[in-house]
Amino acid sequence: MLSLWKISKAVEEDLAKKAIAGEHGALETLYDRYAPALLSVCFRYTGNRDDAEDVLHDGFIKIIRKIGTFRIRQDGSLEAWMRRIIVNTALNFLRSRVRGRIFTDLDPIPDLAVTGDEEAENPDDIYRSISREKILELICDLPEGYRTVFNLHVFEAYGHREISELLGCAESTSKSQLFKARALLRKKMNQLVNKKASPIYEKI
Repeated sequence: MLSLWKISKAVEEDLAKKAIAGEHGALETLYDRYAPALLSVCFRYTGNRDDAEDVLHDGFIKIIRKIGTFRIRQDGSLEAWMRRIIVNTALNFLRSRVRGRIFTDLDPIPDLAVTGDEEAENPDDIYRSISREKILELICDLPEGYRTVFNLHVFEAYGHREISELLGCAESTSKSQLFKARALLRKKMNQLVNKKASPIYEKI
């Protein structure tokens, strides 16, 4: 799992203990410190800010209600514990929009072949000019099935078996969705890089 916040373990544990004890202001501090990054997680799953804010709201209510069950030694870091709740809330939100299924086995985009040239490119070189905000925008523009599997695999480090159980699909479907998500994302990033490199773009 990718870490979102650079907060020392001691500070995190102290905040968790204060929140669990119901200390005045601890929950407010918890929200102020983590909400911006958690909103970014919600945004990656929902694809738009309005829905992301709704998911964050619902997710934080669950966090507040369950904070008393958090155990530092058993549940890992507060960051990881909160993030799991937010991700599950986002998945439930997506299920609610499509009667329980986040995606059909085939999203309405044709197979995307990845050329040898694209595979040979070094992302550190060709994508360096693309901002993190733009990459996030491109991820959010992926079809919902692609986006969901991509997020779970890349950001949450879930394996395809775990994803198949979470989403109620075959492992092969999860693998296919991930492959197509990466291919489509790479295609869009290449188009963006090529656009920036063109003489016409430079004159605008």
